[in-house]
Amino acid sequence: MQSTAIELLQRMPVFGAMRADTLHLLLDHAHELRVPGGAWFFHENDAADSMFVLQEGRATVLKGWKGNSLVLGALNAGDCFGEMALMDLCPRSASVRADTDCRALEITANEMLLLFEHDVEQFALIQMNLGREVCRRLRATDELLFRARMGDTGAVASAPPYSVN
Repeated sequence: MQSTAIELLQRMPVFGAMRADTLHLLLDHAHELRVPGGAWFFHENDAADSMFVLQEGRATVLKGWKGNSLVLGALNAGDCFGEMALMDLCPRSASVRADTDCRALEITANEMLLLFEHDVEQFALIQMNLGREVCRRLRATDELLFRARMGDTGAVASAPPYSVN
């Protein structure tokens, strides 16, 4: 079972170049979470100290605006979300709802501390990977904002779905 989870993690950019022994350490301490379809992983503005790796199921990322929930994108098995919490320790910036029954790994700040204490190089590598992922998403958002400000009214409507890979 753990070898399947390690293979999943090794295919994800956030865990790129991470050694198997390091991933074993994370998996030994990570929590497996089951969220039924229609239930929430978390809500926007919730306190946050963990990220999730979706192992099974589909989920939707939503952001509130003037009493409405706007879809930012879709999550599928193999995607990670909530990683900003491990970097900035701020409340959740969006909500994530399970569309189907989901199974996910939850990696908390405590597991990251264990990783730091165990192998500072691997800790630095995952932090760099997290930074790259956040930057990739920021670049995509910057492009949409630029296009919208330049009068491209279809910029947001024609944007590809929020991608977390």
